[in-house]
Amino acid sequence: MSVRKVEEAALAWVWTHRDRFVLGDDALAADGQVNSTWKPLGELAQVCASVSARTPPSDPLHTRVSSLLDFAWQQTRRGELFLLMQSLEPFATYPLEVYAAFASAGHRHTGYEERAAVVARTRGWRLTEQYPTRRLGVIEAERRSGLSPHGRVPQALGRTWLGGLPEPWTFERAAGYALTHVVFHLTEWGRTAQGVPPDLADYLLHWLPPWLDTCLEARMWDLSCELLAVAASLPRPPEPVVLEDAWQCVAAAQHASGAIPEEGAIQDAAGSTDGVAPYDFTDCYHSTLMAAFAASLTTARLRDVDHAGQGVPG
Repeated sequence: MSVRKVEEAALAWVWTHRDRFVLGDDALAADGQVNSTWKPLGELAQVCASVSARTPPSDPLHTRVSSLLDFAWQQTRRGELFLLMQSLEPFATYPLEVYAAFASAGHRHTGYEERAAVVARTRGWRLTEQYPTRRLGVIEAERRSGLSPHGRVPQALGRTWLGGLPEPWTFERAAGYALTHVVFHLTEWGRTAQGVPPDLADYLLHWLPPWLDTCLEARMWDLSCELLAVAASLPRPPEPVVLEDAWQCVAAAQHASGAIPEEGAIQDAAGSTDGVAPYDFTDCYHSTLMAAFAASLTTARLRDVDHAGQGVPG
């Protein structure tokens, strides 16, 4: 099994299906479905920004994700749509969260940032009711976008499921997605492992492996890939043999086209020869992006260990 091959195949699928991330007219409609327009584009941008940051410029995959990121930026008319969305939905947080992914990679729009800064200073913005994990994400989006964060990370973290160091047996799907995003926010999406506080790092080091096994056994491929990304984002990742077994399962779930289903039974996986994924775009795009993201972070951590003269484990 090669983690690199999983990443290459996943990014090849994303490249082939990049037209599915295009923003249509419904992206600006008052009754538009954000989850099928801005959300996929933002996830594409975030994964590409992170993979680009953790992949050497000489690597062909760096060129590919940079091209995908440029493609995604063009969909926003080089940031002009964020300025328009600021006028249409001034107190919506999702435009800033999507914009932050681009800003972290150097794609910025001064006009939008100036307008967003005005709204971010209002009581209405600071008092918007959100789930704790979402609030942590907005605080981080403000920081990455050059705005003054409306709250402090330690206080926001303490209100999240993971921040409370809950009983490990209370882990379930919703908690799993919440904890992965807490870690993504704390580590700037895999760029700064030291962003995870020591108590959370120790807690995750101990409990992440059994949670990952549970998700893999339940064929929850999307959440499993997010947990693998978390593992590669910790100051000290779990033992290599634990992750190797998990990556074997993910590789087996990957279709020949590179697509990985979000969950459930695998259809014509690695053994298929036609290269046409049997899944709808909405049923596999996120899990495929997460596989590329997790594989990139894992490869980068192994490369860091090797450069430190410790040898590549496993």
